[in-house]
Amino acid sequence: MLGRAIRGFENCTTAEHLSFAKDVPVKPIFTIHAGEYLVGSYIESKFKNLNVWLPTKDTGIDLLVTDSKNKKVVSIQVKFSKDFLVENKSDALRRGLKAAGWWSLKREKILKSNADLWVFVLYSFDQKKIDFIIIPPHELLKRLDVVHKQEKVKVVQTYFYVTKKNKCWETRGLGIADQVLVAEGMYSNKRRDFTKYLNNWNLVITSLR
Repeated sequence: MLGRAIRGFENCTTAEHLSFAKDVPVKPIFTIHAGEYLVGSYIESKFKNLNVWLPTKDTGIDLLVTDSKNKKVVSIQVKFSKDFLVENKSDALRRGLKAAGWWSLKREKILKSNADLWVFVLYSFDQKKIDFIIIPPHELLKRLDVVHKQEKVKVVQTYFYVTKKNKCWETRGLGIADQVLVAEGMYSNKRRDFTKYLNNWNLVITSLR
């Protein structure tokens, strides 16, 4: 509900408001996407001393998180992906993975991002669980460039797999044999290991201290 009445309708009854709404098309002044909702609601439910704000202007920042006194702030860009694991026919992958996400990211937007942190959201279709990959944008780009040698590419493609053993891997370009090793917990490659960013909300908490 808006914090104050719409100008010109302060004295209208509820019935009059409803009557007006039937005759006049209403356009929302802003919308919240699925990923933004999942991140915001998770923070509010798990960290009672933090406040979550939704900016009304699009500046590349989806959410603002503040401390209890609203004196310190962390800005967040949210990236949501559907779970592509449900489309995968490999039993080995489905046995070992919770979710698999795919994103196409514009290099320029990562480089010029005003957000302190980017949060990738993976919602497991089968398990109905949510995982978050939380990483500073400059660190994200640096690590993806090391993996893929793609400094001149304008659009960065990335695949993140989250395993049932709570490991996170960047898997674009891996053959099926290596993907199975990832799912089975047998894969090893420090450059592709993003586990330290998986559900690491300390990156938010420490910034607000």
